[in-house]
Amino acid sequence: MIEEQKIRNILQFYLLANELKDKIRSGWKAWNIDRERVESVAEHIYGTCILAIAIDSEFNLNVDIYKVVMMLVLHEIEEIKIGDLTPFDKVTKEEKRKLGKQAVEEILHNLNKKVKYIDLIEEFERMQTKESVFAKMCDKLEADIQCKIYCEEKCIDIDKEENINLRNDQRVKVLQEKGEKTLADLFIEND
Repeated sequence: MIEEQKIRNILQFYLLANELKDKIRSGWKAWNIDRERVESVAEHIYGTCILAIAIDSEFNLNVDIYKVVMMLVLHEIEEIKIGDLTPFDKVTKEEKRKLGKQAVEEILHNLNKKVKYIDLIEEFERMQTKESVFAKMCDKLEADIQCKIYCEEKCIDIDKEENINLRNDQRVKVLQEKGEKTLADLFIEND
C-alpha cells in the first residue's frame, strides 16, 4: 500500500510539472512576438540548466552544480498554479512571493523531500549563497539570450502599435532614454 502511494505521489507531481510544457512565457506574449511558436516555461527551465552546465564546464566557479540545477528546475514550479507573472502584471514582488510560496507548498505537499525542495527554492530567492547567485544569473542570462535570439529573428518589434502600453511603461521609457533600441537591449540593461 505504501508503494502505491509513492507511485501516486510521483505521478501527481509529474503531471502537474508537465503542465509547464504548455505554459508559454508571459513576457513573450506581452511583447507580441510575431513567431509561430515561442518558448514555454519548461523550455526556459531546460535552457537555464544547459547554460549553467556549460558555464560550469568552462569556468572554475567552485559551485555545487547539482544544487544549482535543482534550484533552476524547481524555482519555476510555482508557475503551474500562479502563471508566469511579469513586472507588467502589476503584482508586487511581495504578493508574487506569497502566491508562489503557497503554490509551491501545494504542488510539493505529497513528496517526501518537499522540505528539501522548498528550502532550495527559498535559497534561490534569497540569493545569499554562491549557488543561488549563480542560478539566478543563469535564469536572467537565459532570458536575455532568448530575447536576443528573437530580436535577431526579427520577430520582435518594439515599435509595433500593439506594444504602445509597454513602451509607455516607466522602466522601458528610462531605458529608451539611455539609447537602448531593441527589446534585447532593454532586457540586458534591465538585468
